[in-house]
Amino acid sequence: MAVAQAPITDVSPTACAWCAAELPGTGSRHPGRVLCGRCGAATTDPWPSEATLAEAYKSWYRPAGGRFAGPGDAVLKRSRGALAKRLDAIAPPGPVLDVGAGDGTLLDALRRTGRDATGLELASTRPDIRAADITELGDQEFAAIVFWHSLEHLTRPAQALVRAAQLLKTGGVLVVAVPNSDSFQAKAFGDRWLALDLPRHLVHLPAKALVSRLEELGLRIARTSHLRGGQVVFGWLHGLVGRLPGHPDLYDAIRRPEARQSPIGPGRRTAVLAAGAALTPIALAAALAEAAARRGGSIYVEAVKR
Repeated sequence: MAVAQAPITDVSPTACAWCAAELPGTGSRHPGRVLCGRCGAATTDPWPSEATLAEAYKSWYRPAGGRFAGPGDAVLKRSRGALAKRLDAIAPPGPVLDVGAGDGTLLDALRRTGRDATGLELASTRPDIRAADITELGDQEFAAIVFWHSLEHLTRPAQALVRAAQLLKTGGVLVVAVPNSDSFQAKAFGDRWLALDLPRHLVHLPAKALVSRLEELGLRIARTSHLRGGQVVFGWLHGLVGRLPGHPDLYDAIRRPEARQSPIGPGRRTAVLAAGAALTPIALAAALAEAAARRGGSIYVEAVKR
């Protein structure tokens, strides 16, 4: 697939990163992405080079000291702990693979449940995280494989799911959470939607495209959720705050100074956080409404290998 290659410089994609249909074909172009007329997914345009991605994932993106100010990192650990308990409850006995393991927070939580767990990342930061692509793994059975907001970062996302289905043992569970490009918040905020995250997000999936692909792989969809996938309320909150004069960035405001893409002064940060607090009830109501309509900002799927 043309877009799966690692270009020397940024290039315009010629094939959909999800279904490999020719682009633009019957699709349409939007700032930073081109929509596929066949599957409804969008491919980042221009397709970033290795140098562009290296710049996008510089040390500020996930510093060793943590990403979030205040209780943010503690909340993140609790949420990963809840996911680990869920995985341990629904998966058969056996090891778990975390694709896009980051700093290993989920791996640590899984081990506390007694599970053997291995992570994959672009760059390894500890012995239990391998610097490898899932498509490069040899034959090994896993009881569960997790793509927690990582599938959209991969250069070959569709092939990654194919390989994951092959590596699952019978009865094993594939858990995927990705931004839903067909969500109400995606439509409301358009090119300013937090979950576009260009150029790091390479494919932008509507929920139905993800579910259809999993079913095509012969997996049984056991559960879907438009709330459990994370970032749902915050997606609304970030978008609402960003519509204020000056387009303040709430995501930068809640991160540690060394984890911010752009510096922000104390006074402005306080004002941005205050605006976020004031708008929280509206964001919560909007998130509940889109989830009830099955158009949530994230889609979470549990799929079982038959």
